[in-house]
Amino acid sequence: MRIGSPHPAWAGAAPHVEDCRRPFLRESSYTVGFEEETILLDPATLLPVNEVDGALVRLEDDRFTCELRSAQLEVVTPACVTVWDACRELRAARGFAVDRLAGFARLLTAGVHPSSTLPIEVTDRERYRQIAADCPWSVREGIPSGLHVHVAIGGSERALAIYNAARSYLPELAALAGNSPFLGGHDTGVCSSRLKLNEAFPRAGIPPLFRTWEEYAAFVSWGTTGGLFADASYLWWDLRLHPVHGTLEFRIADAQTRVEETGAVAAVCQALVAALAARHDAGDELPVHDSHRIAENRWRAARDGLEGSLVDLESGVPVPARDRIGRLLASLEPFAERLGSRNQLFAAWTLLAENGAERQRRLAAELGLDGLVLRLADETELRALTSGRTPARPV
Repeated sequence: MRIGSPHPAWAGAAPHVEDCRRPFLRESSYTVGFEEETILLDPATLLPVNEVDGALVRLEDDRFTCELRSAQLEVVTPACVTVWDACRELRAARGFAVDRLAGFARLLTAGVHPSSTLPIEVTDRERYRQIAADCPWSVREGIPSGLHVHVAIGGSERALAIYNAARSYLPELAALAGNSPFLGGHDTGVCSSRLKLNEAFPRAGIPPLFRTWEEYAAFVSWGTTGGLFADASYLWWDLRLHPVHGTLEFRIADAQTRVEETGAVAAVCQALVAALAARHDAGDELPVHDSHRIAENRWRAARDGLEGSLVDLESGVPVPARDRIGRLLASLEPFAERLGSRNQLFAAWTLLAENGAERQRRLAAELGLDGLVLRLADETELRALTSGRTPARPV
């Protein structure tokens, strides 16, 4: 089963603890795969267009599927041995979509569309109609678009320990991957308006700590029994244990406009999992922090991005975000080297110098919001230079 697809075993059934453990009972491979949410644009206006069904007919390819909002297309890669392989697959999928959708729709990949104020339409599927009815506030504004990175991990107790520890690093990933400073034609004052929009959903944000698989299974059973959610696919936290694919799914990152920046974020996720696994395998007890402490850093990451500070989760001492993330990247370099992702992790240093949110603000100052939207579409579609109505300098 490909990444991103639902699983019939989840449908309305309370899982047994062994069902939750089973996908992780394998050798660890650290394979990686992406789910990328991208926005469909009207070619003339460059505003979102509610044409996902028409797009899927033209694409006729299982690398593409729909999402909650009908102006949104999801691009799915297979599980790949290296981040480079996954980036190759993503680049090929984007190019294929551009060719097939020529004249029908353009693509824009970022955390949100910077200027649209159009009303939101929900994709005509039972699941999405139900979500919109249950969470009406979530479809009032914006088209939040994320990058989900799956990293395979083997050993059920090992996977749970790494999940619990990896939660603490979600704010660093959020700051690095912020790519949605504008919403509705205005600078929001935050670097990731997408993360704030996603808070309209229940079971969003920093995930809870689960000390045992029994505790995890009991929570899912409690929620399904009470009618709070249908199954484990409704756990929309920034990080989750995927009980079908046997992966850690990092859901914190804004969608990245450039494929190489998608690779940078993914390389950090993959190397982080490998680093935590190495410590666990050596007998170290991995540090685990309370969700409310991590959430405070998540808010600072969403608001200030790389320009602010993140607080040490133990001491409370604030550290400049760039310094804290730089130390993390340096510690992950040996693991990226072993995983064949050295170049992709190196790209994370470039992203640390200027992430998507900072680049969007710079481009908006140079080109205006219309020029920014055109540039984002051109870069999503792998075009070398912006052409057409708005002159632009290369980024």
